[in-house]
Amino acid sequence: MPRPQRITSLAPSRARGRAWALGALAVLMAALVAGALVASDLLRQHDDRGAVTGTDLHGNTVQLDPDSGLTPKLVQEMDAVVDTGERFTVPSVGLDVPLGSLDMVHDTITPPGFSSAYFVRNLGVAPGSATSTAGTVFVALHSLRGGGVGPGNYLIDVDTGRSRVADGATITVAGIDYTVTGSRVIGKQELPGAADVWANTPGKLVVITCLQRPDGRASTQNMVITAQLAH
Repeated sequence: MPRPQRITSLAPSRARGRAWALGALAVLMAALVAGALVASDLLRQHDDRGAVTGTDLHGNTVQLDPDSGLTPKLVQEMDAVVDTGERFTVPSVGLDVPLGSLDMVHDTITPPGFSSAYFVRNLGVAPGSATSTAGTVFVALHSLRGGGVGPGNYLIDVDTGRSRVADGATITVAGIDYTVTGSRVIGKQELPGAADVWANTPGKLVVITCLQRPDGRASTQNMVITAQLAH
């Protein structure tokens, strides 16, 4: 199956007098349902410098520099939706956010929103098709630095550089339960070539977010959490 070839970095900027910085998501990176927020709507919000803005889980403004690479054209190609009407939950860490969806385009996955998790439609299988004989469900989500809070922040312990989601914990994607089997930290440059991460394995879930750094500098690693369909 195809693997990501490009590392996408979302650059930090300043919003409303305070810096809210996005972590670089190092991954290769639907029809609209009623009431769903479409990613292209988010990208219509620009300041006088042309920067794209959105909000984190606490309603704080998150801003991307104009050179971040996240453009309306790219989002249109991804056919990205930030809320499909399903949920992504990790009860053990208190995470419960909308489940969005997008396509990998130009060998890149770039989630356009900062308060949703996104499954990748053209890698592995969709959550609703997950079975013990079907392939892997891939989910990508942002963590933030500089005081912002994204879904990925719930999954990582910045001080220890470890996952906050213990082996045996439950992750629920679109109503389907998975049991966590492990986690690993992998450098952004190494992730595209990690064959075991991108393998299309029956009944598997792969969740990818940035591992932020205690000093607040830009992320250089990703946290990859794996899980298996619960029986």
